[in-house]
Parts: sequence; C-alpha cells; structure tokens
Amino acid sequence: MSPAPRPSLLWGPLSRICAWAAVATFAVDQSHKFWMLAVYRIKERGRVEILPFLDVVYVLNRGVSYGLLATDAQALLVAFAVLTGAALWVWAAKAARHWLLAASLGLIIGGALANALDRALHGGVVDYVSLHAFGFYWYVFNIADAAIVAGVAGLLYDSWRSSRSNATNAA
Repeated sequence: MSPAPRPSLLWGPLSRICAWAAVATFAVDQSHKFWMLAVYRIKERGRVEILPFLDVVYVLNRGVSYGLLATDAQALLVAFAVLTGAALWVWAAKAARHWLLAASLGLIIGGALANALDRALHGGVVDYVSLHAFGFYWYVFNIADAAIVAGVAGLLYDSWRSSRSNATNAA
C-alpha cells in the first residue's frame, strides 16, 4: 500500500472545503452587495429601520475594522488582503487536518477578498448592516465581515478543540 500523498504548498486534503467556503462567501457577499447598491439603492435611501435593533444604511469604510486607519491608499489595503488570503490558503493546504479549520480559513479568505474587491471598485468597503440596542450602536458591517468573524470564531474553537484533544491524549 502506498503512503498518502503529502500536501503541496497550494493543495492539501481539505483544500476543496476551504475553496468552497471562500467562493461561497465571496459570491454571497458580492451578489448581496450588488443588490443593495443597484436594486435596493441603499445609498439614496439613507437609514432604513428593518427591526427595532436592526437598520440598513450605506457606509463606505475607507479604513480597517471600525473605520480605523482610514486612508486613500486603498491599493495597499487590497494588496494586504490578497497577500493575507494567499497566506491563509497555504495554511489550509499544508496544515488543515479537520474540516472546521479548512472551512474557517475559507470564510476568512472569501470575506477578505470580497472586501478587497470593494476597495478596488468603490474606493472602500461597502457596509450596510447596523445593529443597535438601548442607544448603543455597533459598527456597520456586511456579509464578508460577518464571515470573517465566523471564520475567526471557528479558528478559535478548532484551536481549543485541538488543545483539549492533545491534553487528553497526553494524559
């Protein structure tokens, strides 16, 4: 019986899961953003209350998280997102041994690339979901941002799950 093939730098045993998560995240984010901008025309509507704790409002974020480091040098942020996506892809190809890690990396890659495309097309990231309660407003975000947060949560859970498994095996 021949040994299992070693993962290459660009493709590993769970790369397909990572790719599907990235492509699905990118496609859902960009198609919904297109709908919000071209069909619903959120730019012209201003703030629209959907639920007592949820509004949609057009915001062009020229910075990173929460609008920090706002800059007109969007090309640098696009390059950073593409390089980060490539590094995460290599991580998935070389090290992903569980579907959760691969899917989480795919969510982050798809979200980062969707936001990078926004920066290239619109000069910043198009955000439109605003959650609020009791007079406190969280940041305005989009589907790509939510996917990135879900991906990071998946990475943290996978890390915790792996460390517990390693501790159990060592005992």
